[in-house]
Amino acid sequence: MTVRLPAADGTLRTYEPRAEPLSVAPGAPVTSRTVFAAAHVVADPYADLSPDSPAALDWDATLAFRRHLWSHGLGVAEAMDTAQRGMGLDWAGAAELIRRSAAEAKAVGGRIACGVGTDQLTGTDRATGADRIAGGLAGIRAAYEEQLAVAEESGAQAILMASRALAATARGPEDYLEVYGRLLRQCAEPVVLHWLGPMFDPALEGYWGTTDLDAATEVFLDVVAAHPGKVDGVKISLLDARRETGLRRRLPPGVRCYTGDDFHYPELIAGDDQGFSHALLGVFDPLGPTAARALRALDAGDTAGFRELLDPTVELSRHLFQSPTRFYKTGVVLLAWLSGHQTHFTMVGGLQSARSLPHLARAYELADSLGLFPDPALAEDRMKTLLDLYGVPR
Repeated sequence: MTVRLPAADGTLRTYEPRAEPLSVAPGAPVTSRTVFAAAHVVADPYADLSPDSPAALDWDATLAFRRHLWSHGLGVAEAMDTAQRGMGLDWAGAAELIRRSAAEAKAVGGRIACGVGTDQLTGTDRATGADRIAGGLAGIRAAYEEQLAVAEESGAQAILMASRALAATARGPEDYLEVYGRLLRQCAEPVVLHWLGPMFDPALEGYWGTTDLDAATEVFLDVVAAHPGKVDGVKISLLDARRETGLRRRLPPGVRCYTGDDFHYPELIAGDDQGFSHALLGVFDPLGPTAARALRALDAGDTAGFRELLDPTVELSRHLFQSPTRFYKTGVVLLAWLSGHQTHFTMVGGLQSARSLPHLARAYELADSLGLFPDPALAEDRMKTLLDLYGVPR
């Protein structure tokens, strides 16, 4: 059997799908690294919504996908940007997601950390420099505190996410030091600090009070150093391996570096003679079983085997996360549908339309070549259904 796939130049090419998947059995938690897969949410395709309606989720399918990740020994990073925080999923939906997923994690013994931000705030106009956040920095702190309370009450580890409201309101590094300082002093347990670059969210340009990344790094490290015992680790999502490695080497003892670099993750996780990165990655959503298999090789001290399994996945990851990077979720959800983890290719906010058909076709081809689909025949049939909807001749 073959599939006719559209290319970026408008032509059709013939692709022959593989017949057998790369079989990976579930297993115990990974031990050599602390690893979280940032998980997507499954939209409810039957919900009667308007464009302005809150998101409606298929809770059974959403939670089942988290059990899938836990079964392979990975932790789950919940309510992160992969779950469309700030891109269709509002705070009310995210709070419910945190509560439900944390309860599910407790039931199955899975590790979970949850994103804490300020996305219940509205009215920020960064483009004009207008500060319309009620209460300014105090209002931003209160929003963070509200979300932190939900995460802590659910029993999940907190991830302090970058805040669009803070990026729009802060006058300089001192405002970041004040807000994060107050939050860290009241955290019940050590948290993960998340530095998300503007390639993932343009509203975060100039985070830490400057567009100079060297200067921003110094502010970030000052926040960590000023609060010993309060920071479990830092998550770096700048798609810059050299900068991450340099920052990693300067972290205080006991503070982990979680790579969020979906372009260079194999080399960063493998590390060098001066250390390594742990991981909190959106690409580990579609790569879960394969990533777990590779990490078990690392657990056994087989770095070459780890790289042999994970290096070939980078081409797919770079494709999914190509510019504009913030729309990588579309490819992630496509692969979840093709893999049989959900019954439809529908996303919160209609973002299934955010990538072109040639982009989706290439994602299918790369994933199939890696053996990521548990049932290649099902993936082929579903891909053909999508192509039919676009009018691609068989």
